[in-house]
Amino acid sequence: MAYDPNNIFAKILRGEIPCHKLYEDEDTLVFLDIMPRTEGHALVITKEKARDLFDIKPEALAKLMNVVQRLALKIKEAVGADGVLIQQFNGAAAGQTVFHLHVHIVPIKEGVPVKPHAGQMEDQAVLAKTAEKIRKKLKE
Repeated sequence: MAYDPNNIFAKILRGEIPCHKLYEDEDTLVFLDIMPRTEGHALVITKEKARDLFDIKPEALAKLMNVVQRLALKIKEAVGADGVLIQQFNGAAAGQTVFHLHVHIVPIKEGVPVKPHAGQMEDQAVLAKTAEKIRKKLKE
């Protein structure tokens, strides 16, 4: 199946839909998931037109994962998590709901339940506060 340039992440990249941006460079964009599984749940997306892991050049994938690695630690520290779950889905059968390659950074706190994937929308004010806390940590 071909890449759909009207998927929600493509629209976010074009500035047509707002997001709680945490980080951006020439290859990637990182923002908070609007249906977070935990506090600080972020999405790292490539700026390549890639549907999934099998639709991206290895060099672009390396750039994406470099950002995942760097930001996961900062996000973990910003929200006081004990660990980090990194998830990446390929195909509807595997749970992928947006067909633009992306990686989930899900901070985990011991004893705090993780909400289901693609669950309930979070209040925008809560997301804005979390985003500010993470952006502050990224400046350190």
